Amino acid sequence: MTTRNTLARLAVVPLIGGAGLVGPAAPAMGATPAPVAQAAAAPGTELHVSSKYCSPTGTRDGSPAAPFCTIQAASDVAGPGQTVLVHPGTYQENVSFTRSGTADAPIIFRAVPMPNDPVRVGKYGTTAEMGAIIVVAEAHDVVIEGFDVYGESRADGVAVIDSSRISLDQLTVHGASDGATGVNVSGVSDDVRITRSIISNGGGATVDLDPGATNVTVAGNQLLGHGLLATMSPGVTVTGNTVVTNCRVGIDLYAGSTGASVRNNIVQTSSSRQTCPEPSWAPGIRVDASSERDTTADHNLVDPASGGPLYTWHGDEHATLASFTAATGQGGHDVAADPLLTKVQGSWAGWYRTKTGSPARDSADAGARGALDSDLLDNAYADDPGVTNTGTGSGYRDRGAVEAQGTQVTQPQYLRRKPGGGPMDVVAGGSLRTSWTVERERAKYAYQFYGDRYWHVTDASSLERTVRRAGRICVQVLGTTSNFRIANSYAASPCTVVGARFTPVTPTRLLDTRSGLGTTSTKPLGQNGTLLLPVSSVAGVSGEDITALVLNVTVTQPTDPGFITVYPYGGLPNASNVNFVAGETVPNQVTVPVTNGYIAFTHTGVGEVHLVADLQGFYTGSGSGFAPTAPVRMLDTRQGTAGPIAANTTRTLDLSAKVPAGATAAVLNVTVTKPTANGVLKLFPYGTAVPVASNLNFVTGQTIPNLVTVPVVDGKVSIRNASSGTTHVVADLAGWFSPAATQTFVPIAPTRLLDTRDSGFPLGAWSSIGVEPAVAEKTCTPACPAPTALVGNLTVTRPTAAGVLIAYPGGQQRPTASNVNFVAGETASNAAVVATGWGVDVWNSSPGTTHVIVDQSGYFIGPAS
Repeated sequence: MTTRNTLARLAVVPLIGGAGLVGPAAPAMGATPAPVAQAAAAPGTELHVSSKYCSPTGTRDGSPAAPFCTIQAASDVAGPGQTVLVHPGTYQENVSFTRSGTADAPIIFRAVPMPNDPVRVGKYGTTAEMGAIIVVAEAHDVVIEGFDVYGESRADGVAVIDSSRISLDQLTVHGASDGATGVNVSGVSDDVRITRSIISNGGGATVDLDPGATNVTVAGNQLLGHGLLATMSPGVTVTGNTVVTNCRVGIDLYAGSTGASVRNNIVQTSSSRQTCPEPSWAPGIRVDASSERDTTADHNLVDPASGGPLYTWHGDEHATLASFTAATGQGGHDVAADPLLTKVQGSWAGWYRTKTGSPARDSADAGARGALDSDLLDNAYADDPGVTNTGTGSGYRDRGAVEAQGTQVTQPQYLRRKPGGGPMDVVAGGSLRTSWTVERERAKYAYQFYGDRYWHVTDASSLERTVRRAGRICVQVLGTTSNFRIANSYAASPCTVVGARFTPVTPTRLLDTRSGLGTTSTKPLGQNGTLLLPVSSVAGVSGEDITALVLNVTVTQPTDPGFITVYPYGGLPNASNVNFVAGETVPNQVTVPVTNGYIAFTHTGVGEVHLVADLQGFYTGSGSGFAPTAPVRMLDTRQGTAGPIAANTTRTLDLSAKVPAGATAAVLNVTVTKPTANGVLKLFPYGTAVPVASNLNFVTGQTIPNLVTVPVVDGKVSIRNASSGTTHVVADLAGWFSPAATQTFVPIAPTRLLDTRDSGFPLGAWSSIGVEPAVAEKTCTPACPAPTALVGNLTVTRPTAAGVLIAYPGGQQRPTASNVNFVAGETASNAAVVATGWGVDVWNSSPGTTHVIVDQSGYFIGPAS
């Protein structure tokens, strides 16, 4: 095969010969742009980090198309009000956060982990000495969410130093076996929040608040291995945590950590529930004498299994709650019992939840200082129907970090067109909830449209999207009640189909191999050759937003018989658009999808042929909708008194009786018959200058049809007979475009629906055959929109007698209009737009047999409802 690639820049040049085929001097397409995977967010709002999609050497500006490779690169430039989205991957780096937001516009660093695909930071898969992995230093108003942090030996996993209004949320911190701390807050730090995180550490405290840290909130976390230590850290709030240690103190307030609130926690200081070797090392909650002032403790559940004191308060050990309450007046709602914890293993960390019968259930203080609006897994607070509510507020919040949930109640995920929206507007969604009563419905969803790089994670149960091209649209929808810490069975990939609207243009020449327009030479297309035409922009519209082009494709000067197939480059389909014999000039309208930046023209034949392509319009998300009709004859110069169209004259065709006011274009099947000289026929907008582009080429005595999509002005179009003789013209209306029309175009890869040669039985005389249109997608949730009109190409070959081929809505009355005219032995083709009934029927109106081929390039659909 000979393949010829076109120039990227389509300059318009004068043509060499070929009267009647010359296009206007204005290019329709521009230079090919760099590919963009996803539209960028509004300037200043989002930055992206992706180890998978960043370029090691190219542009890295934080846009979706050019993400940063490292979190540090984003941290170095992020400013107030920006959100840095860090996508799944492993980031073997230390990250320093030193830039600040404002109280009203914090800087947010948000990891976007997915099931089995976390955002790992630090010493994962490396032996490098790294020190503290995440450091926030001398900063304020910074939010850090969702990271999976791997700590280094004798170092902190996360360190906050001399900073204020810092939020650490939904982290997983894996401290080393000899790690200094999991999370450390030090220096003059105030209003630091550590929430909904799983933090483990094998050396020092899991959470360590050093002298100078004030008003720190530790809420909704699981602290594993070691507990919390606050040293000279007044105002600490410790609420709703599950603390499980290996014979170490659970919560330790030391050396002047006054004004603390310790509530709703589960504390288990022996993870194995065996008596500890040194029970005195494992009190549940310890508050020394210097920290006692203004410190309160209540609604905690302390497991006595370690053998250590439940409380050590003011230096006094209390083995029972009765002793503690009598001595301090605290803990009136505390419970000393087995919390009935069970371990859940997630994709990259485990956590504890309570089993049925746990005294932690439905017994917490909803009004406790620092209480969150959701649990560790970002779930709602739920009412266990088997438990008497003894808590405050709703009465059914659980103690500890993880709220017990009922069974999942789901509805199928969906993707549908948006009723009342634009033609490219879709809505994806799902429904995931618990069977128990909750304070408010809460689940988390992730959406990824096919072709997107990144997941969109939200707590919204639906997501609207405006897609860029029509056709089959699919989305992955995931739901989770574990904050995507484990794989979730609530996953599906629903699809739907959307259509595009049409914009007609003044016929514009894009390609002429005789002059080199749109090509790299003036040579004809050779044997089995392919020519590529880039579609980078049309009439100022990016090629990324163009669904399909409508072209009038003409072959001229062929040296041998053959046919041309026009298709989106990427695989030659079993279809044809223009059939020809040696020396013949043949036009045909082609609607060709645009999917990968190029349109391909392939010549199947042994000889050579020149190609001409004129743009008639294009499909995008804006423009006019389509209204199909059963074929209606609007003009037949063989009838009436006006007679044939005279040489080099123009006749007005008034369509206003059939098309509405405001119609922008009409689809006509136009036939030339009984011409007395060679020439071309041109259809163009009423009241405008005669263009140099043409629609039909004919020779003396020939009958030849072509489908024409022509702009309409005041309900009229003009027809020009550009020849030295007269000719009769027949025009059949197949539909029109207007802003008020609601049907839209769906492209498909060129598809052969029918070829009677495969069976060996041609279509008989005066008989019909039905075809069912192909669709872009057969299974949609909800149902796929049904075709209202077929867009394709009809071909007759090996006819035994002259006649016409008529395509019309299946099961409806056959019209007098025709689509393809043929004589015995001829191979002839013509494009067609045919409204559907019970599919489409094709009638052979001749006394002989003929083989019939039907190729489809798309279809129309009705509006969303």
